[in-house]
Amino acid sequence: MSALKTLFLLDPDLVFLNHGSFGACPLPVFETYQVWQRELERQPVAFLGRQATALLANAREQLAAYLGAEADEVVYFPNPTTAINMVARSVRLRPNDEILTTDHEYGAMDRTWRFICQQTGARYVRQPIPLPITDAEACVEAFWNGVTAWTKVIFISHITSPTALTFPVETICRRARAAGLLCIVDGAHAPGQLPLHLPTIGADLYTGACHKWLCAPKGAAFLYARHEVQHWLEPLVVSWGYESDQPSGSPFIDYHQWQGTRDLAAFLAVPAAIEFQAQHDWDAVRLQCHRLACATRQRLNALTGLEAICPESPQWFTQMFAARLPAHTDLEALKQRLYDECRI
Repeated sequence: MSALKTLFLLDPDLVFLNHGSFGACPLPVFETYQVWQRELERQPVAFLGRQATALLANAREQLAAYLGAEADEVVYFPNPTTAINMVARSVRLRPNDEILTTDHEYGAMDRTWRFICQQTGARYVRQPIPLPITDAEACVEAFWNGVTAWTKVIFISHITSPTALTFPVETICRRARAAGLLCIVDGAHAPGQLPLHLPTIGADLYTGACHKWLCAPKGAAFLYARHEVQHWLEPLVVSWGYESDQPSGSPFIDYHQWQGTRDLAAFLAVPAAIEFQAQHDWDAVRLQCHRLACATRQRLNALTGLEAICPESPQWFTQMFAARLPAHTDLEALKQRLYDECRI
């Protein structure tokens, strides 16, 4: 796997362990990205005015196939935050309605839902999921204990940002569907890190980043929406796709794909990222990354003497993990020291 590092544009003196924030793009994928940027600049009007719709449709079809979804169930967004903002603003919430989530969610999403609640009078309920976590059924029950008669929306991460845990979202989505609750999954960290078949997961809406573990350029993400929920999703930006002169047959695609003039190259390069991982046996890469993560976590826990937050099984984490640090650790100072002294 070490040979793969030469295929990335990363500073060779840097130990890059933060792929989950913004990821790193392999050179072949980045070159494809630049090819599309140059195509745009060669003929901007022709590219955006006549070619973009077909090019996006092709890129969307390849991403949808990778996700096990239909092409008209997936639309590109620049990041999961933008996608969830569109969804959150579209949900018809009333005073005292509840959005049930966990205390392991990404800060930007917590802020999004709190903002929506301030506008609507709804409540954002962060159900505690205690650590360590060792049993999937117990995890589901701990979460489901937060459901009340006021619960309208389930919002949960597939892989959590602060604790890197893979939650049993398939079971939670199944229970939500049976209870008549809208289920939204934040899968920002999942594409490229987990094999995905979105219809099997069963979320009504699922968003993921392509620029993290899938290794696509920055600015490439997606929203998956089941056909049954697409009709109430309102465009975050009203543009030419609304009341389209050339409707595609899918209002979902028309409303959300076009948001005015922007660089589409990151979206168009996603198929190259999918192909790059297929060419380099990414299942094996993920397995090796998991082994390295387990060994590293063991060493950290041995140094601190602190308990692991979950078992080593890939059921709970794959290519990233969280480890406890002693109380009162100055995290900023530690991060700076790791960079200054070790270039981590």
